[in-house]
Amino acid sequence: MPSMPDDDAIREALRQVDDPEAGMNIVDLGLVYNIAVGEKAVFIDITMTTAACPMADMIMDDVRRVVQALVPEGTAVEVELVWDPPWTPDKMTGFARDHFGWSPG
Repeated sequence: MPSMPDDDAIREALRQVDDPEAGMNIVDLGLVYNIAVGEKAVFIDITMTTAACPMADMIMDDVRRVVQALVPEGTAVEVELVWDPPWTPDKMTGFARDHFGWSPG
């Protein structure tokens, strides 16, 4: 039986999930707030750049799909949309800030 991936492996897999409005993956955008790997479940807290994001359901489905492909069959993948703390551009990686031409304020 395959073993559970660690946080880093899950974070790396989540780079496959793009926010289509931003044209960038959710990891570099800073939308992944927490990853917790248990014995029989993976819990992931993500946020969106705005509460009005029309892509939230699609992005959450993509997160579940990508993580489900990594974990042993029967593992629960719980994705929670959180708004606290609110997302700000300073949560992005340097790569994403450079891409969008944003410098730390």
